[in-house]
Amino acid sequence: MAAPRPAVLRPAPDGPATAPGGAALRRAAATETLGIVGAPFALAAKLVESAGFDAIYLSGAAFSAGTLGVPDIGLFSRDQLLEQTRILARAVSVPVVVDADTGFGGPRDVEETVRLLEAAGAAAIQLEDQRGADKRCGHLAGKQVIDPGEMADKLAAAAAGRCDAGTVIIGRCDSRSVHGLDDCLARLHVYQAAGADWLFPEALQSRDEFGRVGREFAGSIPLLANMTEFGTSPLISIPDLADLGFTAVLYPVTLMRLAMKAMEAGLALIAEEGTQESLLDLMQSRQELYELLDYDPKHPERHRFAGALNPEEPT
Repeated sequence: MAAPRPAVLRPAPDGPATAPGGAALRRAAATETLGIVGAPFALAAKLVESAGFDAIYLSGAAFSAGTLGVPDIGLFSRDQLLEQTRILARAVSVPVVVDADTGFGGPRDVEETVRLLEAAGAAAIQLEDQRGADKRCGHLAGKQVIDPGEMADKLAAAAAGRCDAGTVIIGRCDSRSVHGLDDCLARLHVYQAAGADWLFPEALQSRDEFGRVGREFAGSIPLLANMTEFGTSPLISIPDLADLGFTAVLYPVTLMRLAMKAMEAGLALIAEEGTQESLLDLMQSRQELYELLDYDPKHPERHRFAGALNPEEPT
């Protein structure tokens, strides 16, 4: 007798829950400065949503390290990013902001990347001006940036390639630590003219620099700040960044760092004590997990994805 085929998780019938989410993201950003928290996996995305945040972030750094176990040097493929976008977009109803790195090629490739990420559920798509061969975390030394005209062509292609006019195209500039703040500001103006909807000056080095960028673009375009830990930027609160002129704030790797440190401590304690009993008060309970999953074990058929997990039909 042949072995049974494995169960196949099919997409939700209506596709990604967050598509289209760009318009919702734009509306939220028009009323407050948003906190956008990186979700290293789908359950974390649900927790971010339940905590009241307006959007989640698919960070290239967190995806590289957390899902694939590799450094953030451009090692994941577009197909891998698309699948992770689908997973997160199915898990939540808030918009998903996706870090698409350098766009996986030139303008034509960027256009295709935008189209595919939209279909996967991305509400906003971030593109950076790093040179792909030297790609690395934006807060590390040794970055290289492409010519601003080349980046402008990519952003124009991204804006032209989207199917939903509400999808937000984010132009990230990495030149602050390469050529200085003046060059960064000049590039941001080019990127705005090319069609970027939001601007993202990466790795600013002081509160005064955030203030200068905010004054430079006051009232003309939304600005995104990165509050990653252990980087070159000071950690500034959302209210203070709002006062400095920023529309949204990223926390790309915060949850993964918290989770990894907690797991490290838990493993050490289990190794020492031979049991996890003293850790129970620090754990999410079974009931809390089920509530986050919107799952009633007495009525599993009522879950919204109950019909999606079925054995594959024999051929």
